[in-house]
Amino acid sequence: MEVYIIRHTPVAVGKDICYGQSNVSLADTFIQDAEQLSKILPTNFDAVYSSSLERCKDLARALKLENVLFDNSLMEMNFGDWENQKWNDINQDELNHWMADFVNVKTPNGENLKELFQRVESFFNYLRKKEHKKVLIITHAGVIRCLWAYLLDIPLQNLFKIVVGYKEIFACKLGNDTMYDSIKVFK
Repeated sequence: MEVYIIRHTPVAVGKDICYGQSNVSLADTFIQDAEQLSKILPTNFDAVYSSSLERCKDLARALKLENVLFDNSLMEMNFGDWENQKWNDINQDELNHWMADFVNVKTPNGENLKELFQRVESFFNYLRKKEHKKVLIITHAGVIRCLWAYLLDIPLQNLFKIVVGYKEIFACKLGNDTMYDSIKVFK
C-alpha cells in the first residue's frame, strides 16, 4: 500500500507558543498553500485519513477531498496544561524534568512521547490490515516523526532530530508485515 502523509500548512502562532492538540488559526497564506499542495499531490486515493484537529480538517476541505475519515489517533501530542502557553512562561522545573525524559515523562495533564507513539503505531497497524492501494494522511509533525520511528525502528529519544516542515509530503509503502515496509521518495 502506498501511503502519502502531509503535515498541515503553517499556523498563525509564534514559535514561542506551546501548542499540540489546541485548535489554532492557520497562517494568512493558507489558500495559496492549499492550492500549491493540490497541484503536486497525487490523486485517486482509496482512502483519506486526517487528524480531527481543525488545521488538518481545513486542509482536507481546501483540497476538496471526499469521504475523509477523521481519526483522533492522528492528532498531535497533547501538551495538557502547557497548551497555548509561551514556552518561557511554563514552570521551568517542570519543563526541564520533561525535557530530560520526554519519552516517558508526561506533561501535566497531557501525554508523553511514548503514548503518542503508541497511538500512531496502533493506527498504522490498523491501516496495514486494510485492502487499500493508495492512502493519504493529513496530520502533524509529531505524528510524522512517530511514523518514521515506526518504519525505521528509530529510538524515540532521537525523534526531534527529524525535521518536519509545514506542507511537507512524505511517502512510504506499507507491506503485509513491517519487514516489507519502505520509504518512498516523493517528487
